[in-house]
Amino acid sequence: MQILVCVKRVPMVGGTIVLTDDGQDVDTRMSGFTVSPHEECAVEEAVQIVERLGGLVSVLTVGPPDAADQLRDMLALGAGRGILLETDGQEWGPMATADAIAEAARRAAADGGGHDLLLFGNEAADTGDFQVPVRVAHALGLPCVTGIKHLEIVTPGAGADVGSDKAGDGPWLRARREYRGVDEAFDVPLPAVVSVKEGINLPRYPSLPGRLRAKRAVIERSRPTWRAEGLRKQRLRVPEAQKHGARILGAGVDAVPALVALLDELGVLP
Repeated sequence: MQILVCVKRVPMVGGTIVLTDDGQDVDTRMSGFTVSPHEECAVEEAVQIVERLGGLVSVLTVGPPDAADQLRDMLALGAGRGILLETDGQEWGPMATADAIAEAARRAAADGGGHDLLLFGNEAADTGDFQVPVRVAHALGLPCVTGIKHLEIVTPGAGADVGSDKAGDGPWLRARREYRGVDEAFDVPLPAVVSVKEGINLPRYPSLPGRLRAKRAVIERSRPTWRAEGLRKQRLRVPEAQKHGARILGAGVDAVPALVALLDELGVLP
C-alpha cells in the first residue's frame, strides 16, 4: 500500500495571536511552527495502515525550506519518505497548492511510484478553507470523501459485505463519518483522496530511534510552479477579545436590592 499524506506548516499559537506590522502574517518569532492536528492524525492513520498491510508512507508539504523540519517530525512518527515542494516563502492559496500536489502525484505515477491513497487533514489549522483535498481529487480525477472519522482498507473476501458490489474487486476503501447526527458509510475504489478529522486516532509520540532516523533522512526537494489565484489577501485582523468584568453589587444586606433587581433583569425570578 503506497500512501501519500499531505501536511501543512502552520504557526504554533498557544496564546495571544500577534500579527506582523504590515498585517499580512502571524508573528511567529516567539511561537514556532507545527502541522495541523487533523494532518497529524492523517499521518498516524497512514502509518497504522502500512503496519497492517505493508507498503510505504510518504509525507509531502508545500512550503519554505524550513518546512523540512515539519516533514522530519512526521518521519519520526513512522513515515518513510519526505517530499518538500519548496517555495520562496510567499503564501500559496488552495488553488496553487492543489495544483502543485496534483503535479507531484502525476510525476510519481509516471515514474512507477503511484499512490493507492492520498490522505489529508480535513482543514488546515491556519486558513481552514477545506479546499485542497477536493481540488486535488478533481485534478487527478479520483473519488474523494471528506470529514472521515473511521477508515478501513477492505480486501476481497476479508470484511466484504454479502452482496456488496465491491466483492471480488479491491482492495477498496471503507470510510465512515457522522453528518448531522447520521452515521454515513462510503465504499470507495482505490486510488482515492480522503480527508480525515482529528479524533480518528490518537497520534503516537515519536520514539528515540524514530527521531534519529528522521534526523538522518534525506528530504526530496523540488520547486513547483506558482499559480496566480483570483483571491488576494488585503490584511489579517485579530478579532477583539470579549471583555469580562466583575460587577460589584454591594456588601452584606445592602447588596440584596441590587441582587434582586439583577435576577429580575435576567428573568430568573417568577
